Amino acid sequence: MPGQDSRPKPVISAIAAQLFVADIKASCDFFTQKLGFSIVFTYGEPPFYAQVKRDKALLNLKCVDYPVMDPALRDRESLLSADMGVDTHEEIEQLFLEFQAAGVTFSQILKKEPWGAKTFIVKDPDGNLLLCAGPAD
Repeated sequence: MPGQDSRPKPVISAIAAQLFVADIKASCDFFTQKLGFSIVFTYGEPPFYAQVKRDKALLNLKCVDYPVMDPALRDRESLLSADMGVDTHEEIEQLFLEFQAAGVTFSQILKKEPWGAKTFIVKDPDGNLLLCAGPAD
């Protein structure tokens, strides 16, 4: 048909959440030492921005002077800052055990959800809630 664009639609192949943190170094240490991420870069002197990566997952870390969200509201409503997914039920169970062995704080331990997923929620040092999800079966 005339006027229709026959070019393929662009594919968005990645997305990265931005977490607001009080201390870039402490956050980078948490993500690398506790969650197995590596540092892609830090920016600024002193650093006020960073990116960490694990496998295909990216997280951006932005230093702020005060919380951007009311901590009581975040905890009461389980307001998530990021969602990390794995492909199999074995992986979600292994990831939970890995993080548990690293001594991370959980807002929610591994559980099967009514919609057929297995999830758990990690709380970072700034209180950001990070959902980890995978298939239940």
